Amino acid sequence: MTPTPFSPAQTRLQALVGGGVMLLATGLAVGALSIPSAAGYAGAGPNFLPWVVSLALAVCGGFLVWEASSGGFREMAPPGDSAPAYWAGFAWVSAGLLANAALITSIGFILSCTLCFVLAVQGLRGAEGKTGIEPKKWLKNIAIGLAISAPVYWVFTQFLAINLPGLTSTGWL
Repeated sequence: MTPTPFSPAQTRLQALVGGGVMLLATGLAVGALSIPSAAGYAGAGPNFLPWVVSLALAVCGGFLVWEASSGGFREMAPPGDSAPAYWAGFAWVSAGLLANAALITSIGFILSCTLCFVLAVQGLRGAEGKTGIEPKKWLKNIAIGLAISAPVYWVFTQFLAINLPGLTSTGWL
């Protein structure tokens, strides 16, 4: 497949995407400065992962800018008449993320992450054209969300000794 050349306006927009990723990396690095760097498990402090992610984002953003400035995103399909954005799915996923952020300290990590999973799946199913609220599917998604979030919570709280908001003070729920 021969790559389609992009117009200068399109490559500028593509470079803006790379610049946005680099700006996000900078914001994460600034945030990482406020996290204490005292060494923890295996010599890595709590600010280690934000620095790694920040560096990875900066490298990716740099590559995106380079790709855009050297001819555009060559493997990207040319813009065409495609289906409009599925805003209802965006709303479901956004509601899941916002509910997780709002409820994590009151209902705990496991339940808030399960709720986030269920709402996000509903939005993604809708984007596939599978709309409708089917109780059987919701129960299945709740079970899957619990099966994912509970072990993650237990690994962090019981094995890594990282405090996550729980429903009880036992560290198991």
